[in-house]
Amino acid sequence: MSLPVDTSPAIANTLGYLQHHFQELTKRQNASEHVINNTLVGLTAQIQQLTQLMTGLAPAPTAALPPIITSPPPVNPSSLVPSTLTKQWTRPKLPSPPNFSGERTSGQVFLNSCTLYLRLAPEQFSCDEEKIFWTLAFFKDGRAAR
Repeated sequence: MSLPVDTSPAIANTLGYLQHHFQELTKRQNASEHVINNTLVGLTAQIQQLTQLMTGLAPAPTAALPPIITSPPPVNPSSLVPSTLTKQWTRPKLPSPPNFSGERTSGQVFLNSCTLYLRLAPEQFSCDEEKIFWTLAFFKDGRAAR
């Protein structure tokens, strides 16, 4: 960029300084975008692999995918405690959802509570109809009871 002839040296120096820093910031932004794009490519590939594993399909062979980190095998809690101190491990008792009155302000809390219980204790229900009846049993107050 050319400056007018009558530009003071102080202004010219300031503009040069700002141009230099602008170029540096642009380089940093480009480098950051490159890192982000590479990370997104890797994450997308891992999500595709996980999706294929979850649906039971064999993952497609790829050459440059980052490895998927797997968790270690589960540890039996009784193996960590001397046998004289162990007793049968049982799942903690899950709290039942609160009674539902039909009020909109408590609807999401009730829904979250029911969903949590149904997902943590699926063995208690043999079909969807049992889940529905169990949920309806908490419709005890207000409009929900009617």
